[in-house]
Amino acid sequence: MDHKARGMLWAAFAADALALGAHWIYDPAVIRRRFGRVEHYLAPAPDSYHSGKVAGDFTHYGDQMLVLLESLAETGGRFHLSDFAARWRRLFTDYRGYVDKATKAALQRFAEGHGPETSGASSTDLAGAGRAAPVLYAHRKDPQGCLEAVRAQTAMTHNHPTVVEAAAYFARVTLTVLSGKHPADALETVLQEMSLQEPLVSWVRHGLESASMETEAAVLDFGQSCAVDGAFPSVVHLIARYADDLREALIQNVMVGGDSAGRGLLVGMVLGAHHGFEALPRQWIEALRAGEKIRRLAERIDEAHGAQKIPG
Repeated sequence: MDHKARGMLWAAFAADALALGAHWIYDPAVIRRRFGRVEHYLAPAPDSYHSGKVAGDFTHYGDQMLVLLESLAETGGRFHLSDFAARWRRLFTDYRGYVDKATKAALQRFAEGHGPETSGASSTDLAGAGRAAPVLYAHRKDPQGCLEAVRAQTAMTHNHPTVVEAAAYFARVTLTVLSGKHPADALETVLQEMSLQEPLVSWVRHGLESASMETEAAVLDFGQSCAVDGAFPSVVHLIARYADDLREALIQNVMVGGDSAGRGLLVGMVLGAHHGFEALPRQWIEALRAGEKIRRLAERIDEAHGAQKIPG
């Protein structure tokens, strides 16, 4: 299972880096015209929200996910909310990337004296849920502790009940995939097993039903923005439609535009867990500027849990 877990972790990071150049461009025709088919990492344009970053960097989502991985490595492979919160706040002390509304609100609440249990804004953006891959990597053999940690890390910045439960849903889907179930089946199985409330149930159903549609039509119908009401069914669509092709799933996610980085974190996490590390293009792994750091941190987590190192 280790190569599957590694695939889960690295695919989430790769998905974010792949989205960087075209992130938050909402017109797919503009993406096609400016970049062609996005099959490799691109630097963002000077007028991008991520100007100043270079190809192989992460968006602000991936930067936060890397901090979460670092926290897990430093705390012996176990999630500690206080440690993650301290490192997350330090990230934004002099951050030169984009700072979104949920982050600004959480930083303000920390400044007002809130702890990490109550710092989260009532943001409906799905991005907080998308950071979860490092938690799943470290806690994949402890499903209950994993789900608790996923909910806690999400709520620290995005404390909206629907977003928190969305995080738990995709975490359980990923754990189910790691256990050997096909991603499309896992989406349905977890829907039956969890006591999800509306509108999450409908979003899963709509996403699954859209699997036969072209991705551009489906995601434009659901909504390309950061908000969970459009992003959630779009993630389900991408997982179901491209369950057997991780690379194509991440490319098509970028090509449809909008908050491709937020969606990609979750699509990469689930499909990476199915296909494993070797399914990722070697170029994507080698071109990640934080790749060596990710490798070292993952190895420390493995060592903390007594796992054997795997070359790669």
